[in-house]
Amino acid sequence: MTEPLRIGVAGLGTVGAAVVRLLGRHAASLEARCGRPLVVTAVSARDRKRDRGVDLSGCEWFDDPVALAASPLCDVVVELVGGDEGPARATVETALAAGKHVVTANKALLAKHGAALAATAEAKGVGLFFEASVAGGIPIVKTLREALAGNAVSRISGILNGTCNYILSRMELEGLTFEACLADAQRLGYAEADPTFDVGGFDAAHKLALLTSLAFGTEIDADAIHVEGIASIAPLDLKMADELGFRIKLLGVAERTATGIEQRVHPTMVPKTSAIAQVMGVTNAVSIHADAVGELTLVGPGAGGDATASSVLSDLADLGRGVRIAPFGLPVAALAKAERAPMQRHEGGYYVRLSVLDRPGAAASIATRMAERAISLESIVQRRAPGTPWEATGRAAGPVPVVLLTYATTEAAIRAALDAVMADGHIAEPPQLIRIERP
Repeated sequence: MTEPLRIGVAGLGTVGAAVVRLLGRHAASLEARCGRPLVVTAVSARDRKRDRGVDLSGCEWFDDPVALAASPLCDVVVELVGGDEGPARATVETALAAGKHVVTANKALLAKHGAALAATAEAKGVGLFFEASVAGGIPIVKTLREALAGNAVSRISGILNGTCNYILSRMELEGLTFEACLADAQRLGYAEADPTFDVGGFDAAHKLALLTSLAFGTEIDADAIHVEGIASIAPLDLKMADELGFRIKLLGVAERTATGIEQRVHPTMVPKTSAIAQVMGVTNAVSIHADAVGELTLVGPGAGGDATASSVLSDLADLGRGVRIAPFGLPVAALAKAERAPMQRHEGGYYVRLSVLDRPGAAASIATRMAERAISLESIVQRRAPGTPWEATGRAAGPVPVVLLTYATTEAAIRAALDAVMADGHIAEPPQLIRIERP
């Protein structure tokens, strides 16, 4: 009988326990597909006594994941510890240095150290696989690295964080505030106690950095990503988006432009008729634009134990079959250094919400500042919030929300126009600015 692929699992949280459970459940079919058994021989976690709902009696237990990575008991180490430094990094580096394959779901680690880790894997002749690091159960890594090898990708975009999509979906459908939805997401386990990594856009940015490298054959450049989160989105923005035919989604976008590769994560208004607008709740979606296939969209669970474990098992099955491939599709030395496209050169339409003081000359001043930067307005919508007090003159006593939709302009132009509007003193608070993406 062919020797089994011996697997060490470092980290037995929701995903790690699901990996062990699915390997046991599908042991026969995996052996048939791979031509050899896939067996968990070692595990590592902090609490030995915790009931994880899986049988670990046949596994060697390590309190230290780095010791597991160095152990001769396993051929491949599945790193599910998390974090871009500390035990996670030490575990992966130790495993690769010892000539062991690594499967990881750690996007933060790869976004920061992916090139160095891939170079070590190449030098040692072992695999570094990370399907589970982006979009949970969606096979986006293999799609870009392998299935679309005969394509030139021009753009990749998507909903890469289920927590943000859940919050925005609830806010839209139920008219709730960001704070209320976040609290509910934390109660349900969709958001961490400290949600900054998710709602600030940083989780999506790490994933986008990996997708950009895979899509364009470039070095990972997470520092090049323009990042904005969703905390500033108000119920009024979602209501106005609906009236104007849009939905608001936190998107990660990477595209090749005349000035370089543009990478950005931010709230985005997308047409309600588009495929990406239909993706609600914790679901993820990724759209790829390529020369041979045109547009391809993959939709599926972006998180959760079984969904993420499914991607881990996909990588383990490849290792069981003997598949060896450069982690980012090309040898590290062949990855190009991408020219960064400055965000100020981004071109597109914009949604602008202004809190305008209802007084003579305000509207004319705003229109003038836009015209000075050659910004054409597609529409202007004025809303008086319920309960706004009125003066004897018939004007609102407080600021009035005014929404502008612009035709395509540059980031630099709209920012300069809004700076001038602020300086004129006709608005009560900083403007809300949301980019518009149209197919």
